[in-house]
Amino acid sequence: MERKDFLRNGMGILGLASIVPILNACGKDNDTTSTDTDTTTGTDTEGGSCTVTDTETDGPYPLYKSRGSSIQRVDITDGKTGLPLSITITVRNVKDSCNVVSNARVDIWHCDKDGYYSGYSNTGYLGTQDNSALVFCRGLQYSDSNGRVKFMSVYPGWYTGRVTHIHAQIYVDSSLKLTTQIAFPDTINTAVYKTSLYSAHGQNSMTNAQDNIIMDSLDNELATLTANTTTGGYDLTHTIYISA
Repeated sequence: MERKDFLRNGMGILGLASIVPILNACGKDNDTTSTDTDTTTGTDTEGGSCTVTDTETDGPYPLYKSRGSSIQRVDITDGKTGLPLSITITVRNVKDSCNVVSNARVDIWHCDKDGYYSGYSNTGYLGTQDNSALVFCRGLQYSDSNGRVKFMSVYPGWYTGRVTHIHAQIYVDSSLKLTTQIAFPDTINTAVYKTSLYSAHGQNSMTNAQDNIIMDSLDNELATLTANTTTGGYDLTHTIYISA
């Protein structure tokens, strides 16, 4: 699923002020490298198979020119309120018997609980917010010997035209291997958006099955979420398969 237009469901209901910045953010900057997907499936040491996670658009708001040491961190909340979200992502390689990949760079970004992104001026249900000087809900980490990276964030909100999601990119030796997205279970989205922290925005009428980016790749983009009784939030685990 290459580079689908995520605005197909939203064009009729988004105002022009919201559409323009999103359109500008959809294309990759020139300083990114091509994704390597010449091998899409692999076989593990026990005879099972794995498949490269679907490729998705990098928009909206990828902020390529602000991906330095300032966002190489575990805690990406930057003071944003919301239900705590512990994120664990494992990277595996279909070209290497589906084994884990160490020292892979994992970049993630998502909106805050109200549907606004850092690094840009956004228009949403709270009006226009200029977050161009901020980097909240953005982070990068390098995978450990178990192929894992961990982030602490808040449960993302939503904005018109899209279901709840996290953007992710995987680099190996500075080469971009995959741009993808991570989806959340519909039932948990509904429960979260009923809580006091999120209820002002209300429920998102869009589900994973209606989202033009997620709908045909949900089998490999849907994360596993479990309630964390200690934090009152959720723990997210997800495996991303690359061809490297």
